[in-house]
Amino acid sequence: MRTFVSAVAVLIGLAMAAVAVPAMWVDRNIVQEDGFVALTAPLGKDPAFQQRLAAAAVNNFSPDQIPESVVDLIRPVLEDAAQSLTGLPGYPEAWTETLRKSHRLSFAAPDSLPAEMQGTSSLTLDVAPLVGLVAKRVAEATSLPLESPEQVLITIGQPSQRQIVEQVSAYAPMGYAVAVGSAIAFLLALVAARRRWTVLAGAGIGAVILSALWVLAAEAVGRAVEEASSGNEVAEIFKREFVAASTAGFGQWTLAAAVAGAVLLALGIVLRVAGGRGRS
Repeated sequence: MRTFVSAVAVLIGLAMAAVAVPAMWVDRNIVQEDGFVALTAPLGKDPAFQQRLAAAAVNNFSPDQIPESVVDLIRPVLEDAAQSLTGLPGYPEAWTETLRKSHRLSFAAPDSLPAEMQGTSSLTLDVAPLVGLVAKRVAEATSLPLESPEQVLITIGQPSQRQIVEQVSAYAPMGYAVAVGSAIAFLLALVAARRRWTVLAGAGIGAVILSALWVLAAEAVGRAVEEASSGNEVAEIFKREFVAASTAGFGQWTLAAAVAGAVLLALGIVLRVAGGRGRS
């Protein structure tokens, strides 16, 4: 009976861990604003993305604010801004603020979104801070009193994916409670087991298998996200780099789980060998 209880507890612990680990990673790195910013901040250093982002910021700079008499004067300034936006003072701060504003829009409660955001996609970039950087550059070069817009939105994905984001935001934080339940199940398995080495070995093998399954699942999710075209070149570049960053970030967790599983398996084998020598 004790062996049966121990085996069931190990299986339950592994099943709960299979859910808990991805949920905790998503909560820490996507749902939480600071984690999202840390994950996506390096995207602003990608040369291809920088070029497209700068072009989008310049293209979204409203010409209505520029008198016709100085349009020819402004055009070279805008072209220069498109080429050197990422090198302007304040660009890192503007990019970070872009990520924070985008996260707040993408993960906000539906009833708190502005009217123009209703029915939008799962992720929305608000590049207003970058457009503001362009406006500041133009104002400094021409002494024109220009104002940057409050929002400049670039949608990523499909409108139907908004529901997925809402579900992720609601359920991902529950991963911590599930992880606690998984730990309790493994502890129960150790207490109930007649041969504790079998629990350690079983948990280790299970962790290695879960790591492989997590890698396959992450690749499948990444492909599904990339296949949902947004029709916007900037959005497509961001989405591709975001998927790559997410896959690499989660890959560190799966590698850690695989290593931990190998250690548990080795420890179980050592205990088995030591126990056999002791009896002999």
